[in-house]
Amino acid sequence: MSARRDDEPTASWLAKAIAVAAVAWIGIAIWELLVWGLDLPPALLPSPRAVVAAAYKYRLELAKGTIATGAAAGLGLLLAVLVGSMLAIVFSLSSKLRLALFPYIVFLQTVPIVAIAPLLIIWSGYRFRTVLIVTVIVCLFPIINNVTAGLLAIDKQQSDMFRLYGAGKLQRLLRLQIPSAISYLMLGAKTSSGLAVIGAIVAEFFVGNGSSSSAGLGTLMTGWQGFNMTDALIAALFASTLIGLTLFGIVHLLSSTVLRRWTRNV
Repeated sequence: MSARRDDEPTASWLAKAIAVAAVAWIGIAIWELLVWGLDLPPALLPSPRAVVAAAYKYRLELAKGTIATGAAAGLGLLLAVLVGSMLAIVFSLSSKLRLALFPYIVFLQTVPIVAIAPLLIIWSGYRFRTVLIVTVIVCLFPIINNVTAGLLAIDKQQSDMFRLYGAGKLQRLLRLQIPSAISYLMLGAKTSSGLAVIGAIVAEFFVGNGSSSSAGLGTLMTGWQGFNMTDALIAALFASTLIGLTLFGIVHLLSSTVLRRWTRNV
Protein backbone atom coordinates (compact mmCIF):
# COMPACT_ATOMS: atom_id res chain seq x y z
CA MET A 1 0.00 0.00 0.00
CA SER A 2 2.79 2.44 0.88
CA ALA A 3 4.54 1.81 -2.43
CA ARG A 4 1.37 2.64 -4.30
CA ARG A 5 0.93 5.83 -2.30
CA ASP A 6 4.51 6.87 -3.03
CA ASP A 7 3.92 6.31 -6.74
CA GLU A 8 0.75 8.42 -6.81
CA PRO A 9 2.49 11.86 -6.63
CA THR A 10 4.96 10.80 -9.32
CA ALA A 11 2.18 9.55 -11.59
CA SER A 12 0.20 12.74 -11.03
CA TRP A 13 3.21 14.92 -11.85
CA LEU A 14 3.96 12.85 -14.95
CA ALA A 15 0.37 13.14 -16.16
CA LYS A 16 0.46 16.92 -15.73
CA ALA A 17 3.78 17.16 -17.57
CA ILE A 18 2.44 15.09 -20.47
CA ALA A 19 -0.69 17.26 -20.67
CA VAL A 20 1.33 20.49 -20.70
CA ALA A 21 3.71 19.13 -23.34
CA ALA A 22 0.80 17.95 -25.49
CA VAL A 23 -0.84 21.38 -25.41
CA ALA A 24 2.49 23.02 -26.30
CA TRP A 25 3.01 20.73 -29.30
CA ILE A 26 -0.55 21.29 -30.49
CA GLY A 27 -0.03 25.05 -30.24
CA ILE A 28 3.22 24.84 -32.22
CA ALA A 29 1.52 22.72 -34.89
CA ILE A 30 -1.35 25.21 -35.23
CA TRP A 31 1.17 28.05 -35.41
CA GLU A 32 3.14 26.30 -38.17
CA LEU A 33 -0.01 25.48 -40.15
CA LEU A 34 -1.27 29.05 -39.80
CA VAL A 35 1.95 30.52 -41.20
CA TRP A 36 2.04 27.96 -44.02
CA GLY A 37 -1.65 28.08 -44.87
CA LEU A 38 -2.00 31.86 -44.95
CA ASP A 39 1.47 32.37 -46.45
CA LEU A 40 2.28 35.00 -43.84
CA PRO A 41 5.45 37.06 -44.31
CA PRO A 42 8.19 36.49 -41.69
CA ALA A 43 8.02 40.12 -40.62
CA LEU A 44 4.38 39.61 -39.60
CA LEU A 45 4.55 36.13 -38.09
CA PRO A 46 7.59 33.88 -38.55
CA SER A 47 7.33 30.12 -38.31
CA PRO A 48 8.38 28.25 -35.15
CA ARG A 49 11.45 27.01 -37.01
CA ALA A 50 12.45 30.60 -37.82
CA VAL A 51 12.07 31.57 -34.16
CA VAL A 52 14.27 28.65 -33.08
CA ALA A 53 16.86 29.65 -35.69
CA ALA A 54 16.80 33.27 -34.45
CA ALA A 55 17.15 32.10 -30.85
CA TYR A 56 20.24 30.12 -31.81
CA LYS A 57 21.68 32.96 -33.90
CA TYR A 58 21.30 35.49 -31.10
CA ARG A 59 21.87 33.02 -28.26
CA LEU A 60 24.61 35.08 -26.64
CA GLU A 61 22.55 38.28 -26.67
CA LEU A 62 19.51 36.41 -25.38
CA ALA A 63 21.53 34.72 -22.64
CA LYS A 64 22.99 38.02 -21.43
CA GLY A 65 19.60 39.73 -21.69
CA THR A 66 17.90 36.95 -19.76
CA ILE A 67 20.49 37.17 -16.99
CA ALA A 68 20.20 40.98 -16.79
CA THR A 69 16.41 41.02 -16.79
CA GLY A 70 16.24 38.02 -14.48
CA ALA A 71 18.55 39.74 -12.00
CA ALA A 72 16.42 42.90 -12.03
CA ALA A 73 13.18 40.93 -11.71
CA GLY A 74 14.48 38.60 -9.00
CA LEU A 75 16.13 41.30 -6.91
CA GLY A 76 13.14 43.60 -7.36
CA LEU A 77 10.79 40.86 -6.20
CA LEU A 78 12.96 40.16 -3.16
CA LEU A 79 13.09 43.84 -2.20
CA ALA A 80 9.34 44.16 -2.71
CA VAL A 81 8.78 41.20 -0.37
CA LEU A 82 11.02 42.75 2.30
CA VAL A 83 9.69 46.31 2.02
CA GLY A 84 6.09 45.21 1.55
CA SER A 85 6.21 42.85 4.53
CA MET A 86 7.65 45.56 6.80
CA LEU A 87 4.97 48.04 5.73
CA ALA A 88 2.30 45.39 6.25
CA ILE A 89 3.55 44.77 9.79
CA VAL A 90 3.35 48.51 10.50
CA PHE A 91 -0.18 48.63 9.06
CA SER A 92 -1.25 45.65 11.19
CA LEU A 93 0.05 47.27 14.37
CA SER A 94 -1.48 50.70 13.75
CA SER A 95 -4.96 51.07 12.31
CA LYS A 96 -4.48 54.84 12.08
CA LEU A 97 -1.39 54.50 9.90
CA ARG A 98 -3.15 51.87 7.81
CA LEU A 99 -6.13 54.12 7.17
CA ALA A 100 -3.88 57.12 6.46
CA LEU A 101 -1.28 55.51 4.19
CA PHE A 102 -2.96 52.57 2.48
CA PRO A 103 -4.90 54.78 0.02
CA TYR A 104 -1.56 56.10 -1.26
CA ILE A 105 -0.35 52.53 -1.78
CA VAL A 106 -3.46 51.90 -3.87
CA PHE A 107 -2.87 55.16 -5.75
CA LEU A 108 0.69 54.10 -6.57
CA GLN A 109 -0.66 50.82 -7.94
CA THR A 110 -3.15 52.58 -10.22
CA VAL A 111 -0.56 54.87 -11.83
CA PRO A 112 0.54 53.36 -15.19
CA ILE A 113 4.11 52.14 -15.03
CA VAL A 114 4.85 53.72 -18.41
CA ALA A 115 4.13 57.08 -16.78
CA ILE A 116 6.39 56.42 -13.79
CA ALA A 117 9.41 55.10 -15.70
CA PRO A 118 10.31 58.35 -17.54
CA LEU A 119 10.15 60.32 -14.29
CA LEU A 120 12.38 57.83 -12.52
CA ILE A 121 14.90 58.10 -15.35
CA ILE A 122 15.04 61.87 -14.81
CA TRP A 123 15.53 61.40 -11.07
CA SER A 124 17.75 58.30 -11.08
CA GLY A 125 19.34 58.21 -14.53
CA TYR A 126 19.84 55.48 -17.13
CA ARG A 127 21.03 52.91 -14.62
CA PHE A 128 20.23 49.46 -13.31
CA ARG A 129 18.83 50.93 -10.13
CA THR A 130 16.10 52.66 -12.15
CA VAL A 131 14.99 49.31 -13.55
CA LEU A 132 15.12 47.93 -10.01
CA ILE A 133 12.99 50.75 -8.59
CA VAL A 134 10.33 50.30 -11.27
CA THR A 135 10.26 46.55 -10.60
CA VAL A 136 9.82 47.08 -6.86
CA ILE A 137 6.97 49.54 -7.42
CA VAL A 138 5.15 47.10 -9.69
CA CYS A 139 5.55 44.21 -7.22
CA LEU A 140 4.82 46.11 -4.02
CA PHE A 141 1.02 46.27 -3.87
CA PRO A 142 0.22 42.52 -3.98
CA ILE A 143 2.73 41.94 -1.19
CA ILE A 144 1.43 44.70 1.07
CA ASN A 145 -2.22 43.87 0.42
CA ASN A 146 -1.86 40.12 1.01
CA VAL A 147 0.47 40.27 4.01
CA THR A 148 -1.66 42.92 5.73
CA ALA A 149 -4.74 40.76 5.23
CA GLY A 150 -2.88 37.74 6.62
CA LEU A 151 -1.62 39.59 9.68
CA LEU A 152 -5.13 40.79 10.49
CA ALA A 153 -6.90 37.50 9.71
CA ILE A 154 -5.90 35.75 12.92
CA ASP A 155 -8.07 33.25 14.78
CA LYS A 156 -10.09 35.01 17.49
CA GLN A 157 -9.80 32.16 19.98
CA GLN A 158 -6.04 32.03 19.59
CA SER A 159 -5.83 35.80 19.94
CA ASP A 160 -7.90 35.68 23.14
CA MET A 161 -5.64 32.93 24.52
CA PHE A 162 -2.55 35.03 23.87
CA ARG A 163 -4.15 37.94 25.73
CA LEU A 164 -5.20 35.62 28.56
CA TYR A 165 -1.58 34.58 29.10
CA GLY A 166 -0.41 38.19 29.00
CA ALA A 167 1.44 38.04 25.68
CA GLY A 168 2.67 41.40 24.45
CA LYS A 169 2.34 42.84 20.96
CA LEU A 170 5.76 41.55 19.91
CA GLN A 171 4.99 38.01 21.08
CA ARG A 172 1.61 38.05 19.33
CA LEU A 173 3.27 39.31 16.17
CA LEU A 174 6.06 36.71 16.13
CA ARG A 175 4.10 33.72 17.43
CA LEU A 176 0.62 34.29 16.04
CA GLN A 177 0.30 36.90 13.31
CA ILE A 178 3.39 36.21 11.19
CA PRO A 179 2.85 32.42 11.03
CA SER A 180 -0.76 32.97 9.97
CA ALA A 181 0.35 35.43 7.28
CA ILE A 182 2.90 33.12 5.60
CA SER A 183 0.38 31.64 3.15
CA TYR A 184 -0.84 35.15 2.29
CA LEU A 185 2.75 36.25 1.69
CA MET A 186 3.39 33.37 -0.69
CA LEU A 187 0.19 34.13 -2.60
CA GLY A 188 1.27 37.75 -3.01
CA ALA A 189 4.79 36.70 -4.03
CA LYS A 190 3.40 34.35 -6.68
CA THR A 191 1.34 37.19 -8.13
CA SER A 192 4.30 39.55 -8.04
CA SER A 193 6.65 37.03 -9.68
CA GLY A 194 4.98 37.65 -13.03
CA LEU A 195 4.66 41.38 -12.43
CA ALA A 196 8.39 41.59 -11.69
CA VAL A 197 9.28 40.51 -15.23
CA ILE A 198 6.79 42.97 -16.71
CA GLY A 199 8.16 45.82 -14.62
CA ALA A 200 11.78 45.02 -15.46
CA ILE A 201 11.17 44.79 -19.20
CA VAL A 202 9.04 47.95 -19.34
CA ALA A 203 11.75 49.84 -17.44
CA GLU A 204 14.37 48.50 -19.85
CA PHE A 205 12.34 49.83 -22.77
CA PHE A 206 13.05 53.33 -21.45
CA VAL A 207 16.44 52.88 -19.79
CA GLY A 208 17.86 51.01 -22.78
CA ASN A 209 16.92 53.82 -25.13
CA GLY A 210 19.46 56.08 -23.50
CA SER A 211 22.19 53.72 -22.39
CA SER A 212 24.06 51.05 -24.30
CA SER A 213 25.21 49.56 -21.01
CA SER A 214 21.80 48.03 -20.43
CA ALA A 215 21.65 44.57 -21.98
CA GLY A 216 18.26 43.41 -20.71
CA LEU A 217 15.58 41.76 -22.83
CA GLY A 218 13.62 45.01 -22.97
CA THR A 219 16.60 46.77 -24.53
CA LEU A 220 17.09 43.97 -27.05
CA MET A 221 13.41 43.95 -27.96
CA THR A 222 13.46 47.71 -28.54
CA GLY A 223 16.37 47.39 -30.96
CA TRP A 224 14.98 44.35 -32.77
CA GLN A 225 11.58 45.97 -33.14
CA GLY A 226 13.19 48.85 -35.00
CA PHE A 227 14.54 46.41 -37.59
CA ASN A 228 11.33 44.33 -37.83
CA MET A 229 13.15 41.28 -36.48
CA THR A 230 9.95 39.53 -35.45
CA ASP A 231 11.59 36.13 -35.07
CA ALA A 232 14.12 37.49 -32.57
CA LEU A 233 11.36 39.40 -30.75
CA ILE A 234 9.35 36.22 -30.25
CA ALA A 235 12.48 34.44 -29.04
CA ALA A 236 12.98 37.21 -26.48
CA LEU A 237 9.32 36.87 -25.51
CA PHE A 238 9.83 33.20 -24.71
CA ALA A 239 12.97 34.08 -22.75
CA SER A 240 11.01 36.56 -20.62
CA THR A 241 8.35 33.90 -20.04
CA LEU A 242 11.08 31.56 -18.85
CA ILE A 243 12.16 34.15 -16.27
CA GLY A 244 8.61 34.49 -14.97
CA LEU A 245 8.14 30.73 -14.74
CA THR A 246 11.47 30.38 -12.93
CA LEU A 247 10.56 33.01 -10.35
CA PHE A 248 7.12 31.47 -9.87
CA GLY A 249 8.70 28.04 -9.46
CA ILE A 250 11.15 29.31 -6.84
CA VAL A 251 8.35 30.94 -4.86
CA HIS A 252 6.23 27.80 -5.13
CA LEU A 253 9.15 25.65 -3.96
CA LEU A 254 9.69 27.88 -0.93
CA SER A 255 5.97 27.81 -0.21
CA SER A 256 5.75 24.02 -0.29
CA THR A 257 8.96 23.23 1.60
CA VAL A 258 10.98 25.70 3.67
CA LEU A 259 8.25 28.09 4.80
CA ARG A 260 5.71 25.35 5.41
CA ARG A 261 8.13 23.55 7.73
CA TRP A 262 8.97 26.82 9.48
CA THR A 263 5.26 27.51 10.02
CA ARG A 264 4.71 24.08 11.58
CA ASN A 265 7.64 24.56 13.94
CA VAL A 266 6.55 27.95 15.22
